[in-house]
Amino acid sequence: MAENQVDIPVVPAERNIAELTVKALILGALLSMVLAAANAYIGLLVGLTVSASIPAAAVSMGLLRLFRRSTILENNMVQTAASAGESLVAGIIFTIPALVIMKAWSGYDYGPMVAIAVVGGILGVAFTIPLRKALIVEAKLKFPEGVATAEVLKTGGIENDRLHDVKDTVASQGFATLLKAALIGGVVKLFESGIGLLASGLATVKSLFSGGYLFMANITLSPALLGVGFIVGLNIAFLVFLGGVIGTIIGVPLNWAFNGDAIMAATGIDTATPVSELTAAQWGQIAGESWQNNRRIGVGAMMIGGLWSLISLAKPLWQGVKSSLDAYKSSDNHQGGIPRTEFDTPIHYVGLVVLLAIVPVFFIFKTALGDYPDAVMIASIMTFLMLVFGFIFASVAGYMAGLVGSSNNPISGVTIATVIVSALILFQIMGNEGPAATLGPIAVIFLAGLICSAAAIAGDNMQDLKCGHVVGATPWRQQIFQVVGVVAAALVIPFVLNVLDQGYGIGRPSPLNPDAQPLAAPQAGLMEALASGIFGGGIEWTFIFIGFALAVALIILDKIQEKRGSDFRFPVLAVAVGVYLPLGLSVPIFIGGLLSYYLQKKAIKLPKEARGRKNATGLLLASGLITGEALMGVLVAVAAVMFQGQVPFMQGFAWAGWLGVATFVAVIIYTYRKVNQS
Repeated sequence: MAENQVDIPVVPAERNIAELTVKALILGALLSMVLAAANAYIGLLVGLTVSASIPAAAVSMGLLRLFRRSTILENNMVQTAASAGESLVAGIIFTIPALVIMKAWSGYDYGPMVAIAVVGGILGVAFTIPLRKALIVEAKLKFPEGVATAEVLKTGGIENDRLHDVKDTVASQGFATLLKAALIGGVVKLFESGIGLLASGLATVKSLFSGGYLFMANITLSPALLGVGFIVGLNIAFLVFLGGVIGTIIGVPLNWAFNGDAIMAATGIDTATPVSELTAAQWGQIAGESWQNNRRIGVGAMMIGGLWSLISLAKPLWQGVKSSLDAYKSSDNHQGGIPRTEFDTPIHYVGLVVLLAIVPVFFIFKTALGDYPDAVMIASIMTFLMLVFGFIFASVAGYMAGLVGSSNNPISGVTIATVIVSALILFQIMGNEGPAATLGPIAVIFLAGLICSAAAIAGDNMQDLKCGHVVGATPWRQQIFQVVGVVAAALVIPFVLNVLDQGYGIGRPSPLNPDAQPLAAPQAGLMEALASGIFGGGIEWTFIFIGFALAVALIILDKIQEKRGSDFRFPVLAVAVGVYLPLGLSVPIFIGGLLSYYLQKKAIKLPKEARGRKNATGLLLASGLITGEALMGVLVAVAAVMFQGQVPFMQGFAWAGWLGVATFVAVIIYTYRKVNQS
């Protein structure tokens, strides 16, 4: 009996309440822009993105309560549009920065980026519309974030009159929790990157045993990364940290021991110089060069991890594509008697959107190929590959979102596979002589951007439609709001990336502020290495082969854990990203994972309602820390551009390190106490 209750929506199909409204439309578009900016910063910093549906729902409830009346369906529409911005930016930041890293672009070109984001995102929505009934209604997949978001929305009540509805207090409390955490994250970032009162992190390089052992370690004092670790959980947080240990604590001294002369030569130090005469600055250069070499281990592991993701998804791939095809065949929204809660965008409109998309997709590729003699033929082939791969991977993303959620969806893995396959196909057609050596990799990255955007939106769309299914939304209206969120985010993403590139640098030193620590952009760096390498740019294979071996070992460990039925797994991509990133970024992520695990374990004996309340509080706090720091990071980048890189304003403050550590510890204590008291 209880199982049947799950399918009864909060708002019955026969009841019509406010849903598609002007205020929901405007608020959804604005939040999509804001969350896109926040996720761009975090995603470029650590290569991980987290679902924004729950914080978007909390913000929506908090803001809509300012109006005299609002409904749960309006709240759902706002979070639907808002979360689209978070998802779309992942598709862009994992791919498009490769064009700047490979120097095909000098900056982030507005027109092509908007076109890729809008067309890729809309196709992601269109490809998954027929999947809704097959995966949500019939297959009844979990869609964990969609269900969790629906639970958050329920706390605000069905119809909210701010003068009478007591549940308005619940909505305001969730919004206040998120807002306070965002303020903390933003203020910490301001005093760190903007003013210089707090250190961004601590680092050390030590030469031990007469130079025979080189120790390098660091920690980033970031509340946002603490929040990322809290949300992704201990398993993923530990694996990212493990990757950092492999690349830095283990890899740096081993690389120095075996390749010392080559490392010294690469840093411009005379190899005849005795190690006893090396200065602290020279040891720092050596450690940095040794670590840069080790990052290629992460590249190799990501390559195998991406291919393994595709192999592992063979069964879900077939099921997702089959469900999509079956849904296309059975779709007929013109039959009478379809309940409001089951009315999707009519299938002939979906087909028309896909057909019309062929034109802009073709011209996107034609523009990328410039004056190449066979540009029309190559653009036609790339358009065909986009439609085929886009449909397949959107189906996979939608299916996997139902199994493991959007945050754990292996989007970057399937994009890596796309880059490898499409680059090999184009290499066979174009060769690598003359302009083909330059234009081929560019076309591949354009394809990767379109497909990654479509797949990212597909997973998010399915989560939101699941949430809508639980609360009683009208599917076709939600699908419209997904498109609204896509377009709104696409309009601001190029501005955000340009500002971040000038303020910090993305995958390379900033041309305006070369002293700033660049945002790592691990996936984009890998895309550039693969596309350029396949077209003859050259790949240094030694460390990549080590990454291959590491990936194989992790796959074996993961299969062993799977057979044991263990919840603790070893996904390759999490470790690979950790190897590629500076160790310091993975340390606060690991601390956040530990904090989340400890609080969950402490609450395990509490009643279900109390556990749910603590979990929601923790997620809102973590999301707030991420959003606040990320948005302030964007504002500091704007300041860096305005003041020609002269930020932070206080340079070399003597107590910055101690104050930074004390502030970071205070944020941990605050998070623990707030969750514990909820």
